[in-house]
Amino acid sequence: MEEPTTPVRQQHKFNVGSQVCLHFSNPTFLIQTPSNSYVLRKQPPGELLPGAHKVDREYRVQKALFSVGFPVPQLLLHCADIEVIGTEFYLMQHVKGRIFRDLRLPGVSPAERTALYVAAVEVLAKLHSLDLPSVNLEAYGRGPGYCRRQVSTWTKQYTAAAHRDIPAMNELSDWLMKNLPASDNEVTLVHGDYRLDNLIFHPTEARVIAVLDWELSTTGQPLADLAYFLMPQYWPASLSVISTMGSLKGIEGIPTVEDLISIYCRCRGIPPALPQLNFYLALSVFKMAGIAQGIYARHLLGNASAPNAAQFGQCVEPLAKVALQPLTGPTKDRLFFQTAKGRAVLQQVKDFMRQYVLPAQKEVAQYYTKHAESPQRWHTPQIIEDLKIKAREAGLWNLFLPAVSGLTQLDYAYIAEETGHCVFAPEVFNCQAPDTGNMEVLHMFGSEEQKKKWLEPLLRGEIRSCFCMTEPDVASSDATNMECSLHRDKDDYIINGKKWWSSGAGNPQCKVAIVMCRSGIRDENIRHSQHSMILVPMDTAGVKLIRPLTVFGQDDAIHGGHFEVHFENVRVPASSIILGEGRGFEIAQGRLGPGRLHHCMRAVGLAELALELLCQRAATRHTFGKQLYQHEVIAHWIAECRLMIEQTRLLTLNAAHALDTLGSRAARKEIAMIKVAAGRMACKVVDIAIQVYGGAGVSGDVPLAQMYSYVRTLRIADGPDEVHLSSIAYLELRDQLKKAQAKL
Repeated sequence: MEEPTTPVRQQHKFNVGSQVCLHFSNPTFLIQTPSNSYVLRKQPPGELLPGAHKVDREYRVQKALFSVGFPVPQLLLHCADIEVIGTEFYLMQHVKGRIFRDLRLPGVSPAERTALYVAAVEVLAKLHSLDLPSVNLEAYGRGPGYCRRQVSTWTKQYTAAAHRDIPAMNELSDWLMKNLPASDNEVTLVHGDYRLDNLIFHPTEARVIAVLDWELSTTGQPLADLAYFLMPQYWPASLSVISTMGSLKGIEGIPTVEDLISIYCRCRGIPPALPQLNFYLALSVFKMAGIAQGIYARHLLGNASAPNAAQFGQCVEPLAKVALQPLTGPTKDRLFFQTAKGRAVLQQVKDFMRQYVLPAQKEVAQYYTKHAESPQRWHTPQIIEDLKIKAREAGLWNLFLPAVSGLTQLDYAYIAEETGHCVFAPEVFNCQAPDTGNMEVLHMFGSEEQKKKWLEPLLRGEIRSCFCMTEPDVASSDATNMECSLHRDKDDYIINGKKWWSSGAGNPQCKVAIVMCRSGIRDENIRHSQHSMILVPMDTAGVKLIRPLTVFGQDDAIHGGHFEVHFENVRVPASSIILGEGRGFEIAQGRLGPGRLHHCMRAVGLAELALELLCQRAATRHTFGKQLYQHEVIAHWIAECRLMIEQTRLLTLNAAHALDTLGSRAARKEIAMIKVAAGRMACKVVDIAIQVYGGAGVSGDVPLAQMYSYVRTLRIADGPDEVHLSSIAYLELRDQLKKAQAKL
């Protein structure tokens, strides 16, 4: 389709016959002579926003690009003398081809849609691969620090053009400035407004013959350009305020974001992982909102280029809300943003895991094999202690606790997944259960005395702890059944009862237990106000470690074991009670939310390792004349595992986001959902991996049997699946009824 033109509007007329194109923010004119066609691009008349409409820069960059064969029109002249036509302008050759206003490319076959999008992203990669000195553009922009400058620039542009206060824009600007990428040093030539409708394609071929509209070009971070190009892929279907940015979801032939990123990275020769993409997407939408505000401001001043400029004032707030949806909006349109610090720490953890933790697995395994029948197995191997010192020195310590680490639950979710690749990795970073949950309890509910005595040494890694809740003589899936008793005796409490599955109790460094006790008389009317949590030093008289329980025949010494613990007339000071009598379930809700999230993301990491092992086996073993993966059933297993892992990761990140933004109580349904989904998924993936390994899968030669015992236990620990399913059903029915009532 040819570029549409209209008669020149009154405010843009000058003393040359011409027509004006509708697309560009700078007025753009088609100049026709008997033998040739040219394009003239000029500044708008009247007062302009600071730094906007620099046509001299457009001229300079396109002239330099044309000289090295990059697809831009040929530049003919630049005129800075405003006496000629009333504003500064430049002239270039008219390139005839196809421009697609609708990014969905209606009327084009699916195959050609794919080819057009691929061609566009390949040209973008080519732009970002140019050597700046070779095109004499090394001083074209200001280089490193592009993201900070962009947030600042577009905040100023928006503020200068704003016709009313829009809180969503202020919030978005603030979020972007607080979440700048940890590293912003890469510098390439960037277009600044790279969209499919800023490209001219060959009349019949899927080939870009010209890139237009270089008004926002500079030097800086290339991922901002890529995110801007990908932005429509994330557009919710509900947003139709900007027609060329309509939703691309479900359009056959348009490549996925993952495919476009893969092509881009392959063309540039860089790794395909782009962890900061969410920030750049939010920045892109912010910029789009700023542009819309500027167009509307020019309409108010009477010098707008676009005929529908009056409508752009209605776009700004919806655009800002689209960008904020990842933080506050409905799940279906959410992107999961890490903070800049979260991304930086995650990369540090990955590097530390690769360099120190994973190579230590063999030595740790040998330690537990050597001491399998001796009390020494309850001690932490020296190599793990050494790694803990390294991790603490590197600042990778207590990452699970937002108040200490400065990370969000969403940030830590990614980190927990990474530590799920190794059974002892959480301990290296002082992020191991049950200590994490106990530290959370003390941080949120402990007295100053309790924090000083127990929380501070736990945070320093000097002691360990256990959590005593489940009981052998009652059905603990209903926690109100617990019978371990707590009675006040003057200035003390006396505890009597049996607990089991007290994880970590076998470690010699386990110095304190948090014990859930019944502190009131059984009354069905106040079932959740009859229990309390109390701190019990493990060396208190009457605390007895009865036996380590086995998990599928193993005592799980690497986790300090899971002990049956009896409390026989155990006397502790009244100051040991946490928060107060009858507050046990209130505390448990605060403790279990983040803890369950951490378990689930570690399960995702474990499942990734299981799938990696599965694929290695399938690619190296032969049966019946084929490699294993060539058997369709195993190929399908691999695909199903990938689907399950991705679905569970997103569900877990959604729960982490809910914890960050809504709190534990409001996120109950999301947390219950991941507790069921993660355990089921990890069990299935590990089970499939075992099946592919055959007899080796259930042996000790590969870690799959140990992994299975962990994830199968996860479906019981912190409440069985069935209890969580009942909670999900109740909460879903409640939410549906609320919706129904709201419609009445």
